[in-house]
Formats: sequence, structure tokens, C-alpha cells
Amino acid sequence: MLVDARGWVLLQERDEHASVSPNQWGLVGGHLEEGETWEAALHREVEEETGVRADGYELWFDEIVQHSPKSSSHLADRWQIWVARTELTDHEITLGEGRQIVFVDPERIRRRELDLALSAQHVLPLFLDSETYRGMLR
Repeated sequence: MLVDARGWVLLQERDEHASVSPNQWGLVGGHLEEGETWEAALHREVEEETGVRADGYELWFDEIVQHSPKSSSHLADRWQIWVARTELTDHEITLGEGRQIVFVDPERIRRRELDLALSAQHVLPLFLDSETYRGMLR
């Protein structure tokens, strides 16, 4: 997750062709390729989906999540979510997948104005209430 100078969170609106959570809002990210490290996957996925090569990520979430919304037969998946503050704006993000990738006002997330993917429904409230997020606002 990238958080901009206003405290807004970068989210992706998936299109109807997405294999996971079509037509819903979610986090930028993806999966590990064979033999890939988590950090390498982080940089690859963010760059593929946004055109951005950002640094300064901090591992914020590392858990086994039961009943993951993936389209696979797995009942659980390990999720790692890395976060960083950025000075980037929407105009510096290149759309690589989905309908749009933009920084979203956290109040829109809290008010449930967006149709969030299950994964985003799970982690975004935790993140917005975390000390990590509050520290990014300083």
C-alpha cells in the first residue's frame, strides 16, 4: 500500500476481466512467481500495475488468511502487505491493470462508499486504525 502526503491510500478499481474480485476496489498486488522472494514480488507487482518503482516499504501485515477470496482451490493463503509513504500523485501512476488506480480518501473507505474486494474489506480498516498509518500522517 502506498499512502500519499494527504494520507490517502492507493487502490485499484478492477475491471470485469479480473480473475479475482472483478469490478471491485482492492489493493495493488499479486502473487509470488516460482522462486521469487516476497520483496522481489512486491516491487514487480507494484511496477507492473502502476509503473512506479517505490522504495522505503515496511512490512505491515504477514499472516495466513483463512478462506482467501482467491479463485484457487486453496482454503488459506499467506498474505504480506507492505506499506510506504510517497510524494507521488495520481498523475504519476500509470494504469497497468484494471479500470483505474488512484489515491482514495480514507473517509470514503471508512464510510464504505466503495465496493471493496473481500481482502480490502479485511485489511483496510485494520490499516487505517493502525499505529503504522498514524505514523505516516506525521
